[in-house]
Amino acid sequence: MTQDSSRRWQMLAITAGILYVLWLLAPVLMPFAFAAMMAYLGDPLADRLERLGMGRTLAVSVVFILLVLVTIGALLLLIPLISRQVDNLIQSLPHYVDWVRNTALPWLQAKLRLDPAFFDTDRLMTELKDNIGSVGSVASSVLGKLTRSGLGVVAWLTNLVLIPVVAFYLLRDWDRLVAWIDGMLPRSIEPTIAHLAHESDLVLGAFVRGQLLVMLALGIFYGAGLTLVGLSVGPLIGMVAGLLSFVPYLGFIVGFGSAIIAVLVQYGDWSHLLMVVGVFTVGQLLEGYVLVPRLVGEKIGLHPVAVIFAVLAGGYLFGFLGILLALPAASVILVVLRYLTQRYLHSRLYTEEGSEDPVVAEANIAAAAEAEAEALMSASAAEHNKPQS
Repeated sequence: MTQDSSRRWQMLAITAGILYVLWLLAPVLMPFAFAAMMAYLGDPLADRLERLGMGRTLAVSVVFILLVLVTIGALLLLIPLISRQVDNLIQSLPHYVDWVRNTALPWLQAKLRLDPAFFDTDRLMTELKDNIGSVGSVASSVLGKLTRSGLGVVAWLTNLVLIPVVAFYLLRDWDRLVAWIDGMLPRSIEPTIAHLAHESDLVLGAFVRGQLLVMLALGIFYGAGLTLVGLSVGPLIGMVAGLLSFVPYLGFIVGFGSAIIAVLVQYGDWSHLLMVVGVFTVGQLLEGYVLVPRLVGEKIGLHPVAVIFAVLAGGYLFGFLGILLALPAASVILVVLRYLTQRYLHSRLYTEEGSEDPVVAEANIAAAAEAEAEALMSASAAEHNKPQS
């Protein structure tokens, strides 16, 4: 084995070992992932304050206080709103049940010509209550065990306290941490890794900051639009649609479907239904032609199918942490794939011409002879059909 091959195998083994350790530690990485995300979002502002003359600790303290105030303000604003919307939804549940029982199910039964027993609402409600009861008993048992042991509550509170503490220290030492990682890289691959890190930073910056703004804008737009239409649960549907908009079309599908059911239950007329359709149509145009091009840009370039696969794969492998990090990780993988594509296009594997394949050569000769024969036949037919002078 050559020295170059040995070095590559060593780097591959180190990378595989790091990924394996991260996979093993996935259950305890949640607060650190949140903290790293907060530090990454706050680092550009801290660097800007440093350039204005502040010390690093003072700049980080200012940024950290701003992040905490924004988070507390958002919670103080959203928690009462969500609470009122959930209470409103619970109070409206009987109307939704009546609409399903007396309008939706009979319409489906008539259109699909199904057996009436298939839509036995009493049986469906009984099974639903039984399942809810069993789920409730299981949840009560689990919560009882967690409460008696106290471990679940302690772990949750510990994670909640760890996030701001870890975020502060990561933000304070972010530049030194990046420099230390750069200094630990093998010198043979350091320029390549530095280039990929720079490209990944551009993509992640465009995605994380831009996508958060897109989600916020869509949530406000859908919530305000549905409230103006008159839906009692409009703000709740708007918030859900905005939060789910990081997956292409998922926020639109969930929000539009929920709004359609809500407007049919609450009003049941065509005018309000058309207004809901108009709100989501304008929202999609706003997202596709204004928000995403201006706030996110075209640097990410992830196909919608790739986004959906990344979210599902991340959730399957690492749970909620995987869902949280799926799209940033997919963006970095996209940068690496682009680099590997360029390396392939400049490699001898792509550029070097090989000897001619005899089978392909024979097929090309036969195709050329057939094309020549067809051309001669066409010319002869044209000459025969030419009018005589």
